[in-house]
Amino acid sequence: MSARETPMDESQVKARLERELPHWYYEDGWIRRKYRTEGWKGTLMVVNTVGHLAEAAWHHPDLTVSYAFVIVKLMTHSAKGITDKDFALASKIEEVVGWQPGKEGGPLEGTPSDDQRFRYIKYD
Repeated sequence: MSARETPMDESQVKARLERELPHWYYEDGWIRRKYRTEGWKGTLMVVNTVGHLAEAAWHHPDLTVSYAFVIVKLMTHSAKGITDKDFALASKIEEVVGWQPGKEGGPLEGTPSDDQRFRYIKYD
């Protein structure tokens, strides 16, 4: 087993989540995050984003998909626990799904949030 696949104990996982991924939580051996969406369009966008990142990383989460939410669950199956791989992918998912260019002050204005026709993710 490589260093990146060394499982952490529950206290290490919880401390690291609190420090690095405050919207994620530990439950039943998985780190998890529930992304709330405005409906099916947003749900599919989240699923496709997570799918692309997971395939690029070659580390695949379990997903629960519903009309207005997606739950992402990560665990390194080969290590039978949470490893650095899970935190790395969770961080990338959080960065990309949570990206709001309008808050950066750059040239990209971001999706209008004041019109329900365009909203698709409920940001934390």
